[in-house]
Amino acid sequence: MPTLKFRFPGGRYHATPWGHHVNEGLIEWPPSPWRLLRALIACGFASQHWTNIPPLMQTLTQNLASVLPLYKLPEVTAAHSRHYMPYIEGKNQKTTLVWDTFANVGHGELFVYWPCELSSDETELLAVLARNLNYLGRSESWVEAELVPDASIPFTTFNAVPHRQGEQRDQRHEQVSLMAPIPADDYIAWQKENAEQAVAHLKPPKGKTKPSAKLLKDRAKLQEPFPPDLIACLTKDTSWWKDHGWSQPPGSRRVLYWRPSQSMQVTAPPRPRSRPVLPVEMLLLALTTPSGNKSALPSITRTLPQAELIHDALIRKAGNGRRVHCPELTGKDEHDQPLRDAHRHAHILPLDLDNDRRIDHVLVHASMGLGDCAQRAIADLRRTWTKGGTGDLQLAVVGRGRLDELRQLAAPLGPSLMRLIDPATTWTSLTPFVPPRFLKKPGRPNDLTHQVLAELASRGLPDAKVTILPLNTSNTRSLRHLVRSRKRGKSPPQDVCFALQIDFAEPVAGPISFGYASHFGLGLFAHAIPKDPHPHD
Repeated sequence: MPTLKFRFPGGRYHATPWGHHVNEGLIEWPPSPWRLLRALIACGFASQHWTNIPPLMQTLTQNLASVLPLYKLPEVTAAHSRHYMPYIEGKNQKTTLVWDTFANVGHGELFVYWPCELSSDETELLAVLARNLNYLGRSESWVEAELVPDASIPFTTFNAVPHRQGEQRDQRHEQVSLMAPIPADDYIAWQKENAEQAVAHLKPPKGKTKPSAKLLKDRAKLQEPFPPDLIACLTKDTSWWKDHGWSQPPGSRRVLYWRPSQSMQVTAPPRPRSRPVLPVEMLLLALTTPSGNKSALPSITRTLPQAELIHDALIRKAGNGRRVHCPELTGKDEHDQPLRDAHRHAHILPLDLDNDRRIDHVLVHASMGLGDCAQRAIADLRRTWTKGGTGDLQLAVVGRGRLDELRQLAAPLGPSLMRLIDPATTWTSLTPFVPPRFLKKPGRPNDLTHQVLAELASRGLPDAKVTILPLNTSNTRSLRHLVRSRKRGKSPPQDVCFALQIDFAEPVAGPISFGYASHFGLGLFAHAIPKDPHPHD
């Protein structure tokens, strides 16, 4: 006993009940048995390249038409769209309002069960047609179908069933009228009776006299509205049976079905239950201009203000007009107090991965994990800007997940990022270190070495040997101006910055950034020393 399962990839089912106009806003639900058989036949012509219906399809159709199917209906809601369709009247173009009503099926699945026996060949053909079925109803009603073992679906779960004579049900059920085929044998008897009545007044001559050609032609014309069998009825289009005076297709009948009274609700569609979003360590954003002109990207000296612009935009995205609770982005708890998390919340790190002194990527990294709110805010951020720029800058997510997954990116991105991540003993400044406290003289508490070691300890990193490296003078001058003119956050306690080399006793994995504004790109280290070191400063 065959059972078909239907899924609707577009989440919609479009079909108007027989005898109703599309603008009446009615939906044929469930799909009528007549519609299902016509869809299978049409699929055979389209996908199996039939020129005529093969005998196997004829017997399959007759078997399916001999019974009324049962349905297992998913929860759906009625919805519609409206548009004005143009049409020509005389020399003028006008518009008419059209309602496109549909069932919002979402991710629901429809099961149709025919209580009849099929041969193995008929079952195989039905499975092939189901796999190749592309739509059911109107062409925008996309569908995926498959034949499933009927034993896998409990009989009691079918909730739309044919009405039986004298049957009464309570208010939890409602009746709907569907179009179904007449059983093939019943149709043959009906067709013979009516075709003979239509030509009863044109009797052939008695005896051996042959009927005239005109008589045969007249008889054939009168019998033409009565297709010879059910298969012929199912293949006739609407214009044919209307031209022959039918108000509904020959070979069809109206049947009543019971369905749950709440099976078609006119309410907002239920939102599918979303799967929990797992935290990730990082998201990598690519920074481009609309024209693709790399020289219009912000200079590496704008590391700090560029990171702050992006951070401000992310907070607005995360809040969406409401109070923000996204500790990995804000660095604050639900009471608006700073986190004591060893700096495990988000670091927004502008990067120059192609070594052209322009910021081309932004790494948002949080060892505590970036949750659903943070991920949505980062993914939704499509634009930013830079002071003095000619237009907006475009942002797009190009990496998401664990830090080690950045290794899979093509060169130069992957190798450049691994300089920030892979374990190493020696790390050098990629952006200058700005002391978070006022510097004391060497050998005293809060001197440069003590502050570096304290910063390392606050991040759970071991002690290291600290060496001062020469700074790039022009870049340092630009960086100091941008740090001094910082519009948000506290200014550094002292107008100094350093390029450093730190040597650990054992390899340490990155990213490593510490010091003043380290969550916004300053104090970032890499473990390979470039041939011509030029920190982002």
